[in-house]
Amino acid sequence: MTNRMSSGGGPAGVMLVCGEASGDARGAELVRTLRQRMPTLDFFGMGGAGLRQAGMKVVHDIAKVSGVGFWEVLGSLRDVWLAYRLLRRVLLSTRPALLILIDFPEFNMRLARLARRHGITVLYYISPQVWAWRRYRIRQLAARVDAMAVVFPFEAELYQSSGVRMVNFVGHPLVDAVNPSRDRRASLGGLGLESAKLTVAIMPGSRQKEVASLIGPMLEAARALAREREVQFVLIRASTIERGELERAVSDAPFAVRIADGDAYNVLAAADLVWVASGTATLEVGLLKKPMVIAYRLSPLSYWLGRMLIRVEHIGMVNIIAGERVVPELIQSDVTAERILVETRRLLRPEVHRTVVRKLEAVRRRLGPPGAPGRVADMAVRLLAGAGTGAPS
Repeated sequence: MTNRMSSGGGPAGVMLVCGEASGDARGAELVRTLRQRMPTLDFFGMGGAGLRQAGMKVVHDIAKVSGVGFWEVLGSLRDVWLAYRLLRRVLLSTRPALLILIDFPEFNMRLARLARRHGITVLYYISPQVWAWRRYRIRQLAARVDAMAVVFPFEAELYQSSGVRMVNFVGHPLVDAVNPSRDRRASLGGLGLESAKLTVAIMPGSRQKEVASLIGPMLEAARALAREREVQFVLIRASTIERGELERAVSDAPFAVRIADGDAYNVLAAADLVWVASGTATLEVGLLKKPMVIAYRLSPLSYWLGRMLIRVEHIGMVNIIAGERVVPELIQSDVTAERILVETRRLLRPEVHRTVVRKLEAVRRRLGPPGAPGRVADMAVRLLAGAGTGAPS
C-alpha cells in the first residue's frame, strides 16, 4: 500500500467517486465527517449536489452518467466513457493519497484497477453486491482494493474469506441519515396537505429512464385510488431529476399531486404508504417502517440478462435483508396500475399493515448501530496515515 504526502508534509488530496444520488448523499456525509478529523484535507472527484455542498470539487457531475440496466446504459455509453477518461486523467495527474469509491461498480472497479497499477490506495465503501450476482468479482476486488467498508453484516465474512486486506462492517449509513426532524402535521402542512387524510408517497426513482418507465403506472394507480377513497399524494423528487420533468408528468392528473423537494425523510415519515422504485430508496422507506409497493422495470434485454446472472430471490433490499417477502415486488409487466392498486388495498388492511411494520423494525435492527460515517472516516484516516491493516478504533 502506498501513501502519498504533499510537499507540505500533510496528506495529499482525497479523490471520491460515486455515480448515483444515493452515493452522492453517502459521500457528502463522509466528506463532512472526515473534515472534522482532518480539516485541511482536499476532496475532488465525481458527485452531485450533496458533495458540492459538503465542499468537494466536483470535476464531473453524476447526472451525466446515471443509468438503470445494461441496455439503458448503452444509450449514454459515450457520456460514461468520457467521464471515465476524465477521471482517469485526474487520478493519474493528481495521484491522490486515497481513492474512495462508493458503489457504482462497473465504473468504479475499473478505476480501482487503474489505481492499484499506480500504487494509489483504494477504499471501497458500499461494495458491489457480488453476493447477488457475478461472484467472480470478489477476486477482482481482493486484487484491486486495500480496504472495504461494508454495510451488511454478511458481507464482511464473504470478503475476508476471499483475501481482501481490510474489511469492516461499519453498519448502514442510512441508519444515521434517515432521521426525520418534524412531525406529520408540520411536514404535510408545509406542502398544503391535511394531516388527517390518508397519504401516499410516490418515489419513481433517481434516474431519468427509471422515472419515465414508472411514473405512468404510478399516476394511473393514484387516479384509481382517488376514486375509491379520500387520499392525497406527494411525489418525492430525487436531486438528479429536474423538477420540470415531474411537473409535466403530473400536469394532466385530475387530482392534486404535491411535489416535495429536499425533505424526503420528513415527507416519508408522514406518509401512510409508499410506492417506490427498487433500489436504495426501499431501505430508506423500510427504516421509517412504512409499508411499500416496490416497482422495478427495465428494458427486456436488461431484465433478461439480469435474470441470467442474479442469484437472489428478491429484488427489494428490505426483502433481501429480511430473508422473506415482507413487502410486495412488482417486476416488469407486473408494474401496472391495477397491480399497484391491488397491493395497496392489501397493505392498507390494519392487520397486514401492523405485520409489515413489525417486520420492518427487525430489518432496521439488522443494519447495525448508528455511526457508519464515523467508522468509515476512521478507516480513511488510518489508510491516509499508512497504518496498514487492522480495524479502526
